[in-house]
Amino acid sequence: MSAPKPRLAAFAALALLPLLAACQDYAASAALKPERPVQVQRVAFAGEEATREFVGVVRARHETDLAFRVAGKIVARAVNVGDRVHAGDVVARLDAQDLSLQVQSAEAELAAATSSLAQTASDLDRYTTLKTRGYASVAEFDRKKAAKDEADGRLERARRALDIARNQLAYAELKADVDGVITATLAEPGQVVAIGQPVARLAHRGEKEAVVALPESWLAEARQSKASVKLWSDRDRRFQARLRELSPQADAATRTFAARFTIFDADDSVALGMTATVVLSRDGDAVARLPLGAVINRGTGPLVYVVEDNGTLARRPVTISSVSEDAVIVTSGLNVGDQVVTLGVHKLDPGTKVRTVEAK
Repeated sequence: MSAPKPRLAAFAALALLPLLAACQDYAASAALKPERPVQVQRVAFAGEEATREFVGVVRARHETDLAFRVAGKIVARAVNVGDRVHAGDVVARLDAQDLSLQVQSAEAELAAATSSLAQTASDLDRYTTLKTRGYASVAEFDRKKAAKDEADGRLERARRALDIARNQLAYAELKADVDGVITATLAEPGQVVAIGQPVARLAHRGEKEAVVALPESWLAEARQSKASVKLWSDRDRRFQARLRELSPQADAATRTFAARFTIFDADDSVALGMTATVVLSRDGDAVARLPLGAVINRGTGPLVYVVEDNGTLARRPVTISSVSEDAVIVTSGLNVGDQVVTLGVHKLDPGTKVRTVEAK
């Protein structure tokens, strides 16, 4: 009855032999596990060019509000918005009737002063003769001399009053003092205007500028950056520009600072009022551009996996200046020629033996 037991044990041993062989094959395959392929990119540093665009409008460097130097009623306006004018051209006219009457009154006063001076001068001559002969008192002679001096002053005053009246009559015509373009009309015929009230705005012919609003974070960069201007009407053309004026105070509503950039070589295609884009660019430090998938952060800062010379992986902390939709800009932590893993970094471990595949 005991003979079948050894026989069962032999059968069991034979059944386990395939399992033992499979375990040995698995251990051998584990020991001979092939190197893991990883996609890498070699690090290359290049100068970073930081750019920023601001939308503004083309304006003349010098703009003048034209206004009458006398008050009155506008009877005619000879210009409209967009008209080109030359120095001396009439922009508007006032009703000059009252001013003409003032000129006539001043002329009459001058005539009276001239007649009075002739009378007092004649009296003084007679009394001078009488005084030398002893027939006139010194007091009477002094009165005649004072009357003549007063007549001289009255005549001079009348001449000045006539000059002022004639000038005011000339001021009834508002004229452009320089060549330029009318950019706005601020008064209409029939309107009564006060002295100095703007009637039209004149943009002087000459330098043109792009006026933009800058945020306070770009004030220092605006002074150091290279500037250029692009027009919305011709985006393929670019003009060199230079910052001429930067407002020292922020706008109360927008909290931005007005900046004026002089446009070099602006021809007639750069029309006043056009929409322009001011591009500010500056050269930065040398940086490396890597795919976004190359960076991993396990709570201690950004890291990348670098393939060492012996073919193993090593973590390397890096400093990142900016991140875009598909790339990161690395400023430090890597060397030129380092092989950085660009795919599947979240599944890698340091010390892993890898086989590199260059990224396309």
